[in-house]
Amino acid sequence: MKIHEYQAKELFAEFGIPVEPQEVVDNAADAKKAAEKIGETVVIKAQVLVGGRGKAGGVKLAKTPDEAEKAAADILKLTIKDIPVEKVMVTRAAKIEQEFYVGLTTDRAAKQLILMMSREGGVEIEELAVTNPEKIIRFHINPADGIDDAGLKKALQEVFEKPELVSQAEDAVRKMYTLYLEKDASLVEINPYARIDGNTLKALDAKMNFDDNAMFKHPDVEKMRNAEEYSQDEIDARQAGLSFVSMDGEIGCIVNGAGLAMATMDIIKLYGGTPANFLDVGGSSNPEKVVNALRIITRNPKVKAILINIFGGITRCDDIAKGILTAMEQIDLDLPMVIRLIGTNDEEGRAMLAEKDISAYQKLSDAVEQVVKSA
Repeated sequence: MKIHEYQAKELFAEFGIPVEPQEVVDNAADAKKAAEKIGETVVIKAQVLVGGRGKAGGVKLAKTPDEAEKAAADILKLTIKDIPVEKVMVTRAAKIEQEFYVGLTTDRAAKQLILMMSREGGVEIEELAVTNPEKIIRFHINPADGIDDAGLKKALQEVFEKPELVSQAEDAVRKMYTLYLEKDASLVEINPYARIDGNTLKALDAKMNFDDNAMFKHPDVEKMRNAEEYSQDEIDARQAGLSFVSMDGEIGCIVNGAGLAMATMDIIKLYGGTPANFLDVGGSSNPEKVVNALRIITRNPKVKAILINIFGGITRCDDIAKGILTAMEQIDLDLPMVIRLIGTNDEEGRAMLAEKDISAYQKLSDAVEQVVKSA
């Protein structure tokens, strides 16, 4: 789960991480009022859950309240990477003297948290990791043991050098760590973490992601969930009990099991196709899940063919076949559909389909080769 910059900054402020005062508005007149209240040069920033706001015209400076009103009006007309701008944040425009990067996330390979820091803030950390990896300082934290104080200080000194900056950065990192653990985050990032007004460090941008599976423990964070993060297909799939992620390819996928779904997408790519979605119907044998899955996939205009890949364990292949036949009665399926059934009750499932002149493969490679040709 992702949240907007202004929401992340609200959490930062709650946990004592220094940020600039801000107001979030949805119209130009209120942007003017916010600028008047702040009383200095302000920056107007589009609040959308995608990067590249500045390049798209979604970040503007305003020296007067009238300029803030005009800037907000212009930004609120934008659509950035297919997402219309519905809110803008008005905040004080700090005079940046130096930029740093600080981010905390999970290192799955090390089974620990990893703190990443750099003297080069304001840039894409992923790009920096490729072009100049030596400029990123990495420090691991095992949550079972807590922060190694001496190790943290040494890492901070490599980046911030001056004692007064190291002290502020250490305080911020400890608060980021507390925030990360208490809210079940998967990312807490400050970019840029800027030196302003001499030797004061502040978070001038904020980014936070959360573990969806832990949100039942955090109703306050759940309230921050933004509809724009999900396509209508993803929203409908969630309501139908399906694990679904939209993608940009031409082959719709219906699979049981997340691991098999990932492998299926890899094999589609191997055979020269591109998946239109990740869709896991789970271990349930409820035929209605197949109906809902096909209904969601077939309304995607990019889809040219559908692959149903079932490896029956708890999921029974005859129930999947029943769902396919029910869907064909309820939905106008005018796309080529390739089916692979193997596992629990696979012979029964294939027999049910055969009665309707529908064939089903046993080998996944054969099914994928056929669906790529069909697409």
